Amino acid sequence: MTIINNASLKPFNTFGIDAKAQSYCDISTIENLISVLKDYHASPLFILGGGSNMLLTKDIEALVLHINLKGIEVISETDHSVIVKAMAGENWHNFVVWCLEHNYGGIENLSLIPGNIGTAPIQNIGAYGVELKDVFVSCEAIKIDDQSVKTFSKEDANFGYRESIFKQDLKDQYIITSVNLELSKTKHQLYTDYGVIRNELDANGITAPTIQDISKAVITIRQTKLPDPKEIGNSGSFFKNPIISAKEFSELECNFPDVPSYKISDDAIKVPAGWLIEKAGFKGKRFNDYGVHKKQALVLVNYGNASGKEIFELAQLIQKTVKRLFNISIETEVNII
Repeated sequence: MTIINNASLKPFNTFGIDAKAQSYCDISTIENLISVLKDYHASPLFILGGGSNMLLTKDIEALVLHINLKGIEVISETDHSVIVKAMAGENWHNFVVWCLEHNYGGIENLSLIPGNIGTAPIQNIGAYGVELKDVFVSCEAIKIDDQSVKTFSKEDANFGYRESIFKQDLKDQYIITSVNLELSKTKHQLYTDYGVIRNELDANGITAPTIQDISKAVITIRQTKLPDPKEIGNSGSFFKNPIISAKEFSELECNFPDVPSYKISDDAIKVPAGWLIEKAGFKGKRFNDYGVHKKQALVLVNYGNASGKEIFELAQLIQKTVKRLFNISIETEVNII
């Protein structure tokens, strides 16, 4: 276990921002993690996972602990379902692929989401009608200040839309080390209600899709809309889709009859943030070495050497413009550091 001083974090964040860490340590075992926390729990710490849901706007004046715990195992199963334990450092999409290879269903709609297993519960990742909470059983975490181990149930996690207790009340208090998910072995419940998925399946003549078919459809859709971080720095969807009241939506629809929407409840309507941003004129706009992706207005991009501060200022400009034009506030999904 080695601690490196003045380390570049550019390889470890999907935006490709060249911020520096005061010091950096790769964590590959639970024993290493506990040992470091015993020595440094009172010092400034920064916990790094897959680096896919953050925008670094400055250097990190702390010890960065890069969680690279590996391992996937089945811990229990019945004839119809299985509980799989995955360590926090496993790549999320690679885990989805592993599950599909074993014909375990429930997360196929979450294919190609960037990031690692350990950060998935923090964000309650979701896409195309499915969220992590739908299959979440529990996670194990280590408390930073005393290194005690705690198991969090689904109820403990207090999941919301891209929210959890780990982003709110317990922020910066625990490090998730593993996650348990319950997946189906038979009679998979398929979610194909999102039009883009159905369209993709129809285009390929698939009328009775398998979980593998749905995963392939999602991957195709995401690759069409979203840039590969290895080619263009980005963090996927930068903003959350706002949820507004039925009254607010009625007023919005009067002014913009073509506004798409998804009904959450009788008085809660979700409006696509990407549509708002595109309507505001930002889709495809480039400012020096950063901008908004030409195919998906939800995605802010670093074309090479932009700073995190520049990209954050663009995000703020988008938020202000959307508020002015539509009287709707959009929140960032990406964590601003």
